[in-house]
Amino acid sequence: MKGVLLVNLGSPDSPTPKDVKPYLDEFLMDERVIDAPKWLRTFLVRGIILNTRPKKSAKAYSKIWWEEGSPLIVLSERFREKVQAQTELPVALGMRYGSGSIAEGMAELQAKGVTEVLLVPLYPHYAMSSYETVVVKALEVQEAQFPQMQVTTMPAFYRNPEYIETLSRSIAEGLENFEYDHILFSYHGVPERHIRKSDPTRFHCKIDGKCCSVNSVAHHTCYRHQCYDTTELVKKALNLPEDKVSTSFQSRLAGDPWLKPYTDYELERFAKEGKKRLVVITPAFVSDCLETLEEIAMEGKEEFLEAGGTDYIHIPCLNDRDDWVSLMARWVNDWAEEGKLPV
Repeated sequence: MKGVLLVNLGSPDSPTPKDVKPYLDEFLMDERVIDAPKWLRTFLVRGIILNTRPKKSAKAYSKIWWEEGSPLIVLSERFREKVQAQTELPVALGMRYGSGSIAEGMAELQAKGVTEVLLVPLYPHYAMSSYETVVVKALEVQEAQFPQMQVTTMPAFYRNPEYIETLSRSIAEGLENFEYDHILFSYHGVPERHIRKSDPTRFHCKIDGKCCSVNSVAHHTCYRHQCYDTTELVKKALNLPEDKVSTSFQSRLAGDPWLKPYTDYELERFAKEGKKRLVVITPAFVSDCLETLEEIAMEGKEEFLEAGGTDYIHIPCLNDRDDWVSLMARWVNDWAEEGKLPV
């Protein structure tokens, strides 16, 4: 019997330092998030970061928390329920970090008689700190706890035409009745070394603005290329003006260089250059979360207005939009009936 496991990032159980601390510990101790030797990662995370970060992060979470709970968890569950309504396959939800784990999701499917699982990382792009860590963790759990299960993984769908159409439609709706000066596609940042580590050729990715335009097998695992590709595909789909669209990267940690340009720098630059009416889109996520609701919709807006901007909107993620739900359900049913996966 076939079933589906949707996997998203995860969230603390509550917006309190007590619950944020173990969540951050699990997240930051992941070797694909902070890819330093374990002794150094342990020193950085448990010796430094967890002494101050939980309180700060809890304050940020409290600003976006809903009565029902974490927005990311609530939206992910709504999405799961809607997809379930459009397929006969059992659909479970798991989180890479925190409660509602991947193991719990697999156990739920096993209890329903599932022996073949479609693993769906809810990330459009391939990155070692998002998509890859979900796949690796799921396969580790399957091998250790559910050896009779077979797992098929849905590929990153960032350039799938139907996905681009759905994303573009949501953006077009967000742009209605707003005369913008600029549109910024802000993607979650990663260290530059992650790009080089993910390059199977070990020589293609130079992160110089040129390598992404040269066709290479490296693009299958190059997060930077895939982000810029998404921007270009949406720009083309919506016929957006070339000089009014750009790409940036948010959410970096201090230390090693991360992908540039940095979103916070761009927000200030736009305002000072006279681009007073700004639209920001966050297509690295399919569900709104701390990085979109607090960092971009709140903090980003404040930074832009303080720098001289006048009007600012953040277009929500796809969340549980009916067209996005229908697309995922179609992908699931195509896999169940024909073994077909989106490309």
